[in-house]
Amino acid sequence: MSLRLSTVILPVRRWHEGGRDQWLRAEQLGFHTAYTYDHLSWRSFRDGPWFGAVPTLTAAAAATERMRLGTLVTSPNFRHPVTLAKDLISLDDVSDGRITLGIGAGGNGFDATALGQEAWSPRERADRFAEFVPLLDRLLTEGAVSHEGTFYSAEEARNIPGCVQRPRLPFAVAATGPRGLRLAARHGQAWVTTGDPKLFESGTPEQSREALRGQLERLEKAFVEVGRAPEPMEKILLTGFTPEANTVLASVDAFVDFAGRHRELGFTELVIHAPIPDSDFAADEAVFEKIATEALAQLDS
Repeated sequence: MSLRLSTVILPVRRWHEGGRDQWLRAEQLGFHTAYTYDHLSWRSFRDGPWFGAVPTLTAAAAATERMRLGTLVTSPNFRHPVTLAKDLISLDDVSDGRITLGIGAGGNGFDATALGQEAWSPRERADRFAEFVPLLDRLLTEGAVSHEGTFYSAEEARNIPGCVQRPRLPFAVAATGPRGLRLAARHGQAWVTTGDPKLFESGTPEQSREALRGQLERLEKAFVEVGRAPEPMEKILLTGFTPEANTVLASVDAFVDFAGRHRELGFTELVIHAPIPDSDFAADEAVFEKIATEALAQLDS
């Protein structure tokens, strides 16, 4: 099974003070996709620079030529399907069809209350996500959409000419629960996970892989439940949130071992964070670049 290697570039650098160069370098290194987080701010970066995902990706689309681009992930926390669809169609056009939308239900982070609302309960997040994804699917594939929902409405929302990618740009759905996995099976072209968060600090690599195996099995079950043939679906692991987080980028050999074990589980794409000094994503830049250019060839040798 082939394995793709992608990266996440957090939007923490001014475009003309290293931001643009970082996206160009990711393309030069041969990453399949460069993603960014779609947040208003995030965890330890809250009190520092943090730029918007859609403008950042638009600039990256204009600067690069081949590499795919995307969010990992967008959520309903501060997005509405109607305005998001318009942004995505525009972004897909600027990039000439190189956009993937990573999308998830969101959580209790800073985005959850930034618009002045109370943070939603897990049940409400799931309910909103279950309405958000199908409506966004329609908005990206139909010329005019009207919808009156519990949480989201649209009145003859026009999205002409639609996406460059047909019938629309691909969805990479982040989910681990039954409802989310069914959404992934019904609407997704890819599935995203970070592993089991309960194992991040106290679990073992073996326990983590077993949990991931269980998630993959539940995804296959979800295909049966929604009546969709289990056509080839990209299975994406966003690294950095499993028990190996502190060692996976320590060396090329360490990454190759990690990658091989997760390819055996059925993952088709691994995503590594571009290093950010003095943060949770601090790593040796030279090792990161060697992983980008050498790891997959070493894995297949």
